[in-house]
Amino acid sequence: ILATVSALSIGYYIYRRASKKDKKKTVVFVLGGPGAGKGTQCDKIISSFPSFRFFSAGDLLREERKKEGSKVGEMINQKIANGEFVPASVTVGLLKTAMDACPPNSKFLIDGFPRNLDNCTVWNDILGSTTDVKFCLFLDCPEGVMIERIMERGKSSGRIDDNLDTLRKRFKNFTKDTLPIVKSFEDSGKLRRVNADRGVEEVFKDVEVLFKEI
Repeated sequence: ILATVSALSIGYYIYRRASKKDKKKTVVFVLGGPGAGKGTQCDKIISSFPSFRFFSAGDLLREERKKEGSKVGEMINQKIANGEFVPASVTVGLLKTAMDACPPNSKFLIDGFPRNLDNCTVWNDILGSTTDVKFCLFLDCPEGVMIERIMERGKSSGRIDDNLDTLRKRFKNFTKDTLPIVKSFEDSGKLRRVNADRGVEEVFKDVEVLFKEI
């Protein structure tokens, strides 16, 4: 009997360890054009669903650039100074580090990623086997409305990219690089499109329903 109990205990321990190890991290991507309201909606999501941890790919890159003595930060600064793209492996690596530092059973809300097909490829290579991307939330908003919002925001934001010339370039890149990603998620049945040309609370009503299903 003791031998049987001992064997069962060991079996259960191995099962628990395997289950823990094999459990994938829940991830939701958030995409939308400049001024679509991604930041505002992400704030409301993490406020209403505390198990979610929020990361912005852009914020992580900016934080790394500011770290004294960071070789990755130096490389990012050099790439930007030379007008080159920061390798997707760097962005995904920063996301992985940030996610790994979170408490167990955390879920993840990632804003502004993936921005292009290379981002998707590298994500799948590095994190594909350990994450479960539930869906991509796409905040769909007309360009004219987004420009209006950003120009209004620019009056008080102090952000150097909140100007019309820069905006046109950002929208061009968004159309060329990011919309194909949106189409890819749509084709795979993982896109959740929400009309963002409405008030914040109206938009969040639709967003909230999606997150209640996770």
